[in-house]
Amino acid sequence: MDPVLAWNILAGLLVVVGLLGVVLPVLPGVPILFAGLWLAAWASGFEHVGFWTLLILGKLAVLSILVDLLASLLGAKRSGASTAGIVGAGLGAVAGLAMGLVGVLVGPFVGAVLGEMVHGRRLDHASRVGVGTWIGIIVGTAAKVAIAFTMLGLFALSWWL
Repeated sequence: MDPVLAWNILAGLLVVVGLLGVVLPVLPGVPILFAGLWLAAWASGFEHVGFWTLLILGKLAVLSILVDLLASLLGAKRSGASTAGIVGAGLGAVAGLAMGLVGVLVGPFVGAVLGEMVHGRRLDHASRVGVGTWIGIIVGTAAKVAIAFTMLGLFALSWWL
């Protein structure tokens, strides 16, 4: 098998896994997508996609990580969370990683609710903060999808122009 073809196949697989990871919270989708795009550029000797395009793609990948980390916390804050609720949402997100997909979805909610309860808030308020955390996750996922498709579009434009 031609080595360039093998590298391009691997790059394509990374792109597909990265796209899946954008909507599956267990995988770091956009960074994997970036790795696939970088590998495709490298395999072609950077003939089509150069330094500046890769720099922009890398910055977009970093932005997606920040969006991912901050989305649920900002959702909690926007719904009136205390510092304890925000910390709880963050800790719940981290703890949820160990429990797979269900944990990633439930962890921030439970963490925010428990944080609010520890802070002395009533269950109805704590539940609103938990729902705000989920809304933040949904908005963050939508932003990551937009970033991923922006990266793909920029890569395609750079490749064919």
